[in-house]
Amino acid sequence: MEAGNHTEVSEFLLLGLSEDPELQSLLFGVSLSMYLVTVLGNLLIILAVSSDSRLHTPMYFFLSNLSFVDICFISTTIPKMLVNIQAQSTDISYIGCLAQVCFSTIFAGMDNCLLSVMAYDRFVAICHPLHYMVIMNPRLCGLLVLMSWFIILSVSLIDILLMMQLTFCIGTEIPNFFCELVQVLRVACSDTLINNIFLYVATALLGVFPLTGIIFSYSQIVFSLMRMSSAGGKYKAFSTCGSHLSAVTLFYGTGLGVYLSSAVTHSSQRSSIASVMYTVVTPMLNPFIYSLRNKDVKGALGRLLGSVASSP
Repeated sequence: MEAGNHTEVSEFLLLGLSEDPELQSLLFGVSLSMYLVTVLGNLLIILAVSSDSRLHTPMYFFLSNLSFVDICFISTTIPKMLVNIQAQSTDISYIGCLAQVCFSTIFAGMDNCLLSVMAYDRFVAICHPLHYMVIMNPRLCGLLVLMSWFIILSVSLIDILLMMQLTFCIGTEIPNFFCELVQVLRVACSDTLINNIFLYVATALLGVFPLTGIIFSYSQIVFSLMRMSSAGGKYKAFSTCGSHLSAVTLFYGTGLGVYLSSAVTHSSQRSSIASVMYTVVTPMLNPFIYSLRNKDVKGALGRLLGSVASSP
């Protein structure tokens, strides 16, 4: 391949989930269905929280933010894949690829931070119940979300500026259905040492630190529950964490799966399938996780749908 800098490279080639022509119609139908379910499910969560005053609490404020981020996260990758399948094309522009890298990094990082903030919310609710409303006041909740956005946008901006210094070869193929940061760095034709160093720093800042916060919060929750004498009280307190723990396990489990698949196997198809888990499956399942086991959310959704059905 002929080498050239980023001003000469106008597009990349996304290999997608499969190159088999017979599977393209199936992939299009499944991907479109998952995308619509994700957007509809998370949008219902946002509408239910905003329309029901009983859900105007810190926990549901963070949940509605998580739903918004999940809609944005899946919208960064799936629409372009659907367009490519429909057009029988694998092209993505240089600017479009950078945009996918930027936005996927932002929204994956926000998922991390929001899950960490939600763990802190559960920690305060269980370990300091009498001071919960004083500590988790609206000002602090808004500040936590704004601070998360500021940190992530700053990290992402530096990341993109560093990527714009890289050179790529004409006809560069990316073995995935979207421009994932790690795989884009792998196909660069120039030295990526600085990018990789910053990637480790960003991973620690946006991944390891939030996960550490989650582990610390739940360790304190467990110690607090062990001091409770009532078994019913323990169950009631910990049951409020069930949905969040499921979301954390799903997000970090699929993220770890992507990392291990990239490190262990060189199969592009397996890496792409692993990427689907955390970019598509996790945002799609979060609304079900938080609604099926939550009476408050189910009640709010029922009232919301009832009011829509009864309206002229």
